[in-house]
Amino acid sequence: MSYDDPKVWQAMPESEIGKLMAEYRQFTDELHASGHFIAGSQLQPETSATSVRKREGKVLLTDGPFMETRETLGGYYLVNAKDLDEAVSLAERIPSARYGTIEVRPLVEHAAEAQA
Repeated sequence: MSYDDPKVWQAMPESEIGKLMAEYRQFTDELHASGHFIAGSQLQPETSATSVRKREGKVLLTDGPFMETRETLGGYYLVNAKDLDEAVSLAERIPSARYGTIEVRPLVEHAAEAQA
């Protein structure tokens, strides 16, 4: 998962954003070619988020992200990696790793999925 500071993107010149997006396209193409890519997408800005909570049977909706943080989730890649080392070697190539944070987290495998 790719976390970025929205203020960095807002301050970035259009020409730099174009270069960065080209890097993302190249990285995504490389993931496809190597067979690592499963899914991924850029997300709309955190201002478009709706947080959902259910407390005492009532659904509570809040505009915006749940946590107050400088960095927000900007997108994700779901990849097939043989181990943490391989996942980290892929994550360090994500362009946002230079100025944001890339969180690597394994999926939970349930018994039925593991047998399939």
